[in-house]
Amino acid sequence: MSPIVNFFRKPVFSDKRFLLFVWTLIPVIGALKASRIHNNYKIFSGSFYHALEQINLYAPYPAEHHDKFYYGPVFTFIVAPFALLPDRLGILLWDVAMSLTLFFAVYYLPIAWKRKYLFFYIIGVDLYTCVMNSQTNGLIAALVIGSFICIRKEKDFWAACLIMLGTFIKLYGIVGLSLFFFSKHKGKLTLYMGIWAAIFFTLPMLISSPEFVIQSYGDWFQTLSAKNVINITNFSQDISAIGLIRRCFNILDAPAFYIIVPGLVLFGLQYIKVRCYDDLAYQFGILASALFFIVLFSTGSEKETYIIAMTALAFWYSLQKYPKNKWITGLLVFTLFWTLITSSHIFPKSIHDDIFKRYSLKAIPSLAVWLILVYQIITSRGILKEFPQEEYTDEEKKTLSIHPHKQ
Repeated sequence: MSPIVNFFRKPVFSDKRFLLFVWTLIPVIGALKASRIHNNYKIFSGSFYHALEQINLYAPYPAEHHDKFYYGPVFTFIVAPFALLPDRLGILLWDVAMSLTLFFAVYYLPIAWKRKYLFFYIIGVDLYTCVMNSQTNGLIAALVIGSFICIRKEKDFWAACLIMLGTFIKLYGIVGLSLFFFSKHKGKLTLYMGIWAAIFFTLPMLISSPEFVIQSYGDWFQTLSAKNVINITNFSQDISAIGLIRRCFNILDAPAFYIIVPGLVLFGLQYIKVRCYDDLAYQFGILASALFFIVLFSTGSEKETYIIAMTALAFWYSLQKYPKNKWITGLLVFTLFWTLITSSHIFPKSIHDDIFKRYSLKAIPSLAVWLILVYQIITSRGILKEFPQEEYTDEEKKTLSIHPHKQ
């Protein structure tokens, strides 16, 4: 076992209450440290009031905030309970909610705690960056993970709910469909997705009107199309495999299509192992690959989006036969370190802006890990074929002996 893993095996670091405390404290510190209400939260809360007034959700409102609203109309309904509170309290509860949603998604993963608790440290590298900017990327990762958990438990009704909710909030959520083949009730899952799509399409009408919401969906897709073009030269965006290739090879005019298609082909090749569809380790691999894909093949990826990639990294590491492969731990540490320094201002602004951001260098280790993961899934080399029984704690073993069907 690597020294890093052994260090974090100390009782206090692996204690569930300690980790819950830390994951609650980080967003509290982030919210209290902000000298002003963060711009993103102003955009979110403002969208609720714009929906009430039935004015264009996607128009610029420079008197209220910078940038524009890029989420689906259903988001205006979801943010309502926070927007109705005083700003300071609203942003505090929003940041805590975003953190704890991902915390509990990981907590309820169907694997032993001794493999799972390291997730919280790996993901925590980017948690502070995410909550400091009141971002929703942790929520998107949580919804994808939640849909996986529901499919595993054959709760397809709720799996469909989470997949559609993620999609209607931010199109990233559509990757939840990558888990479709693991459902034992594919027909029901498809039907339920249709039902939930109708629910989430109409839900914002409760605070506005049908005509306004229908118009807003059209405005949303037009706004996303325009933003996709802007992202090419906005060095705070497109921190992805697309941006990395375009910018490093100076081919900014190259259509993203030519980069996304090879990525889709590689992603699709992982499904050739049909006999493994019921294996938990294989399903974990696909889930990790899908989370990486969200970040690496979206022109909207920014530094805060990498909490999704770090979640994928945690899944990847949990699958490795790391006691026998020290280079795996080295790659993990390098990826975490690289992700951290390319998001911070440790280096002079000229290096941070003109090199790291300009060439989307933050994406390099995540892309490397994703390619390794795809290779490992296709070849079954270097990763666990299943999570072994001895990985369970004594308490979990006792539970499994009472309820053998849970295995």
